[in-house]
Amino acid sequence: MLYTRIPFVALFATALVACQSEAPSGTTSQPIAGTDEVTMDHHSNARPVEAVITHLDLDVQVDMENQKIFGKAGYAIDVHQGTGIILDTDGLVIEKVTDKSGSALAYNLGDSTMLGRALRIDLRPETKYIIVHYATGRKAKALQWLSPQQTADKKYPFLFTQGEAILSRSWIPIQDSPGIRFTYAAKVKVPHELMAVMSASNAQERSLDGVYTFELDKPVPAYLIALAVGDIEFRAIDERTGVYGEHSVVDRAAWEFADMGKMVKVAESLYGPYRWGRYDVIVLPPSFPFGGMENPCLTFATPTIIAGDRSLTALIAHELAHSWSGNLVTNATWNDFWLNEGFTVYFEGRISEALYGADYAGMLAQLGRQDLVATLDQIAHGAHPEDSKLRLDLKGRNPDDGMTDVAYEKGASFMRLLEEKVGRPKFDAFLRDYFDRFAFQSMTTDKFLAHLEEHLINPNHIELNVEEWVDGVGLPDNAPVPLSDRFAKVDQEVQRWSKGTAAKELAAKEWSAFEWMHFLRHLPEGLSDAQMHELDAAFGFTKSANSEILAAWFEQSIRNDYDPAFAEMDVFLNTVGRRKFLVPLYKEMLRTEKGRLMAQTIYNSARPNYHSVSVHTIDDILAWKDDHPPVNF
Repeated sequence: MLYTRIPFVALFATALVACQSEAPSGTTSQPIAGTDEVTMDHHSNARPVEAVITHLDLDVQVDMENQKIFGKAGYAIDVHQGTGIILDTDGLVIEKVTDKSGSALAYNLGDSTMLGRALRIDLRPETKYIIVHYATGRKAKALQWLSPQQTADKKYPFLFTQGEAILSRSWIPIQDSPGIRFTYAAKVKVPHELMAVMSASNAQERSLDGVYTFELDKPVPAYLIALAVGDIEFRAIDERTGVYGEHSVVDRAAWEFADMGKMVKVAESLYGPYRWGRYDVIVLPPSFPFGGMENPCLTFATPTIIAGDRSLTALIAHELAHSWSGNLVTNATWNDFWLNEGFTVYFEGRISEALYGADYAGMLAQLGRQDLVATLDQIAHGAHPEDSKLRLDLKGRNPDDGMTDVAYEKGASFMRLLEEKVGRPKFDAFLRDYFDRFAFQSMTTDKFLAHLEEHLINPNHIELNVEEWVDGVGLPDNAPVPLSDRFAKVDQEVQRWSKGTAAKELAAKEWSAFEWMHFLRHLPEGLSDAQMHELDAAFGFTKSANSEILAAWFEQSIRNDYDPAFAEMDVFLNTVGRRKFLVPLYKEMLRTEKGRLMAQTIYNSARPNYHSVSVHTIDDILAWKDDHPPVNF
């Protein structure tokens, strides 16, 4: 998911590290919208069959004080038919639209809908390049503006963007569909005491005048354009990997992610060359709504994976894997999201297995299976039981609704089943060919299934009900069951404790974070206050530095009304905006009247610290409307 290109001259060219390489022979960088395989994307106003973006030149200034981005966006376009082009916008203030010579072009903004507002621009027959002068509006959904107090160093403000799924249109007028790919270049002006980085080529030193230039020469969809601005520094890990972060974070992050270079080499040995030049990570403030976001060249990551023991870095393997499954071959619409995430979870497991062994990968897969089973149960009893299918139908809904464990874990389970059917060598060869054959293209579920049948199922005479997996609800009976001997031993210790063995006598001294997570997830129901106190005294759960263990403990604390953990949970929920942690904790609190009141009280103070992605989700869970708590608050 990365691409960039020319128009701005690099002011400090020697300080830039190129994030670019040539597409392999025999592949095409032509976006799917420019072929005969145009796919209808119900989450974009764009009509690529009429006119499509091929390159973006972004020239903007970031006003940290007034929390606004303003400037101009220029586009090279291909006009296939018709006399205009449609861009997606959401809350943007459009000042004027011109051609390359500066001559005004007529435009109008459509009505406001869930998709934002369509920007319709009239084109002359000779128009091949357009420029939109604009500014972001108040509360742009992709942008999170943080005060100094909300950062790690508490010295300067911070800004980061989050474009997936359809939020890039709130800070750039763009054709915001994963099926439309284009290259981009950018010039970004920020306050001189801050540094800007993007999902493209990046400087490793701070600019003297606050001007930064970026280039991505490979076509990516709009959701992979990302920007972060803050008081950040760079630390190299090896010749092509490194970490950005605030001063108090960056060295710890560089130590935590020391295996990044090894991960890249393992990934290349599995599925072909890493095509994006550098692979770097920026550790953002804790309000970032996801564990990580696979922005090209520069993964955006949550600080909650810095545990001090390198125990949670499988997330880095996941985001790196997206450099093939997602960024290189991308789901054409959000109904095809499983093509990004199912492949990536499988790939993540293979990287983890190669580096840390089969036991490690097995525990990772088993935790994922536990998450999937819980998600499928919730979906089955919810308003959209059809969301347990791999191929979704999200027309008229927010595509975030489809970003569940189904795409990730059911998709990965399907990949593991295919591996079982043909054997690992043949499946690896199939995946490597898939990434090479469709590099820099978008992929629909139908197109993938046709390719799967022709190149894997038929040649190997596989008997498999693919429709049951892709278009059936729930998890098919032939889904592989990941096993872990280490988790079996944890289960034994849970049983020992349940039968009276003191917590401090359990054989848990060498447990990894995964084993502790499994332990906490499988504690018996209805624990007494004394039992919770014993566990906490023996293992220090309430003060754990590991966010995964802490979140699992907080769930047990809510479930068993363990008051001593609630003050720390309040701090955690007011600081961490990662949706993976927020959703189960708020949902668990809603099970009781005491918990409901606690959830509403905490959310009332925590909500301003969350990104709009998390706000949208938790608002729905708590029935929070129009920036006000429920009537019965």
